[in-house]
Amino acid sequence: MCGIFGYKGKKVKLSCLLDGLQRLEYRGYDSCGVAAYNAGNFLCKKNSGKITQLKTNLKANLGNQYSLALLHTRWATHGQPTKANAHPHKSFKKNIYMVHNGIIENYLDLKNKLKGKGYKFKSDTDSEVAVNLIASHYRGSIEKAVFSAVKELKGSFALAVFSESEPDKVVGVRNKSPLLVGVSPQGYFLASDLPAIVPLAKEAVYLKEKQVVVLDSNKINIYDFQQKKVKVNKEKIKIKNEEAKKKGFKHFMLKEIYQQPKVLQDALNIYTKKNQINFNQLKLSKSYLKGIKNIFITACGTAFHAACVAKYFLERHTKIKIEVDTSSEFRYRDFNVDKGDLFIAISQSGETADTLAALKKAKKQKAKVLSICNVLGSSLVRESDSFIYTPAGPEIGVASTKAYTAQLFCLYLFSLYLATIKGTVSGREKNKMLEELSRVPFHQRKILKQTRKISAIAKKFSKMGCFLFLGRGINFPSALEGALKLKEISYIPAEGYPAGEMKHGPIALIDEYRAVVCIAPMDSLHEKMTSNLQEIKARKGKILAIINPADKAILSFADQAVYIPKLKFQEFSPLLVAVALQLFAYSVAKNLGAEIDQPRNLAKSVTVE
Repeated sequence: MCGIFGYKGKKVKLSCLLDGLQRLEYRGYDSCGVAAYNAGNFLCKKNSGKITQLKTNLKANLGNQYSLALLHTRWATHGQPTKANAHPHKSFKKNIYMVHNGIIENYLDLKNKLKGKGYKFKSDTDSEVAVNLIASHYRGSIEKAVFSAVKELKGSFALAVFSESEPDKVVGVRNKSPLLVGVSPQGYFLASDLPAIVPLAKEAVYLKEKQVVVLDSNKINIYDFQQKKVKVNKEKIKIKNEEAKKKGFKHFMLKEIYQQPKVLQDALNIYTKKNQINFNQLKLSKSYLKGIKNIFITACGTAFHAACVAKYFLERHTKIKIEVDTSSEFRYRDFNVDKGDLFIAISQSGETADTLAALKKAKKQKAKVLSICNVLGSSLVRESDSFIYTPAGPEIGVASTKAYTAQLFCLYLFSLYLATIKGTVSGREKNKMLEELSRVPFHQRKILKQTRKISAIAKKFSKMGCFLFLGRGINFPSALEGALKLKEISYIPAEGYPAGEMKHGPIALIDEYRAVVCIAPMDSLHEKMTSNLQEIKARKGKILAIINPADKAILSFADQAVYIPKLKFQEFSPLLVAVALQLFAYSVAKNLGAEIDQPRNLAKSVTVE
């Protein structure tokens, strides 16, 4: 949550710095601000609302150049999204500026102590407490003041700090919240996430937990919290600049929906060759994998729905007991993980606070940890025994699309890989399923060709008061995901439910004012879904069916239908259903004039509990 952007180096235009911040706006967008310095001139401006408003307010300054700057875009935790609560925060004494991502858990105790020392506060934030704590330790060295302050701070936080008295340096801190350094010929950039620096830097330095970085115009120094100097490891940035742009699409979300066939093809190219699945980076021996008796999977939000799909497929084909839970619940449960068990953690960003906490709890019980992640330098990957990279590229839209299907695809491949090792799937059957998976990108493109039709259907459904999404078996999680997508970006109440449970409560919702999205491919549960549609139709519910083209039975009950190609192995249908439901949710939100890429109250990466 929240986006930090900082700079120290040769003079650059304010417009360039604000553009960098805007590339982080998916992390939070209820308020923003900038503090910048050059040759004795300080600029500090902030406002509630989005960065476009900040640019308008600073129109006369956009061409001015600065050698040092801190910028921030906020997702509110402590205090409402007001100008006073926006970052950067300035200390009451000693003219220190700071931006912050995370939560200071002991801020009230610290605030009371600082008030006792004469400090006064202008905001309701925990962040202003942190900058004043740093100021209380300042004795002419900003990095020493930071080292002293972090010993007193409790919680998760990333900080970027500078002092008017020392405008030759910027100090960054990482503690359970991501922070990295971009290296360029002009100087050094601090950022919460890689897309912010992609057009500006060719190398990145990923800070590890409990590290402090000190940047001046000529060098990077990194220390641990005990002030011991550590080695600086620079990595080449492999993301291309155009990946962080809309490239002619109206929204990032639509672009990312359309990227899915290529993403899955890339995953095929990386992990399969000549009917063999190769996870070369997997540091789990085949003897260990063969002996696994239990698998625990945990994730949050959309990634949790990918985990639920994987449960069905893994259980059937590996004959292993699978347990799936949301990370926020798993971390607080008393669970029995044995030394030989496998713990799978799924996260797009690799910085999801609850998933990281669940992972650490599983590691304490000696489970092996496998992460499914889209960011190679993330905390999740570094904390895991092994990982599978989902090659989705940067996902800027807050509502996850291509990251979800990439997670699903990699989980399918891993399941087949594991089943082959255990001997629960024959080589012949595995080859047939791989052949089917190889055609999924082609089938997804067929669905994308229905975008105009889906948009027309969405127009008819956009005024419905609420939605019920129904699915059975492996497509019950698809119903959960479809409902989540719709409510995330359109704000229409939507609930995903297993269709077999409809008569146990949800059927009470159904009347002529309610829409029901029925996911009904022609699989082993197709007749059961047909019965569900008859029950909905009898109660005048408006039905949108996601079906195979030859399905005349369900078509006779549906008000509208979106077709997905029929697969030989219908277990892979969630990869197709997802595209149809994403396009539907996108079109509904567009019809309603909603803010699709930046839905209210949401942020892309949930790095606080």
